[in-house]
Amino acid sequence: MAKYHLIISIIIGVIAATFAAMYFANPQDKQGDFTMSQILELGSPYEGIHSTQITIIEFGDYQCTFCYKFHTSSLDTVKREYLDSGKANLVFVDFPLNGPDSVLAAEASHCANDQGKFWEYHHEIYKNWAGERTGWVTRNSLNMFAGTVGLELDKFNSCLDSAKYHQRVLDAYEFGQKIGINATPSFLIVSGDKIIKITGNQPIDVFRNTLDSL
Repeated sequence: MAKYHLIISIIIGVIAATFAAMYFANPQDKQGDFTMSQILELGSPYEGIHSTQITIIEFGDYQCTFCYKFHTSSLDTVKREYLDSGKANLVFVDFPLNGPDSVLAAEASHCANDQGKFWEYHHEIYKNWAGERTGWVTRNSLNMFAGTVGLELDKFNSCLDSAKYHQRVLDAYEFGQKIGINATPSFLIVSGDKIIKITGNQPIDVFRNTLDSL
């Protein structure tokens, strides 16, 4: 019986190592060139310390099932072990695969950023996630989220009414496509000239192994 369990453990270990390795891109295998200034122009403010050497770039959609699962599983660990400790920072870039409602939610997050509350609003959207293309993203729900995080609603609604960030969200989506993003969530882990791509809501050890290797 002990021998049997040993064999099973070895098999599981091999599978786990292979699984993780599948998501380690060759740092030189870039699908498109970009600069951090482009990312910051289109993406969110940093979460974490600006001056850290490692940046995690998440391409996400507010309706995406696996983005929601990442947000409610691995993100807390990444934040605690890497962002709060100063080892890495995080930037979110909109990649609205799920149509106009995803674009609208992304616009709302940038309107929240006008009042200095991007991340509070971002987390509130995922806290209230209710599926893909189910109609839960509406002006009423976005207003409710804004009230919950303490935004001035007149300013928030004026921003949304003006479509101030509509083109920026579309530009972010186009930018992601140009550099090889084709699924959400997708992550580019950047440290100097090294870039490692992780696709999907992978187990936390995939993120740990990648970040620790840098």
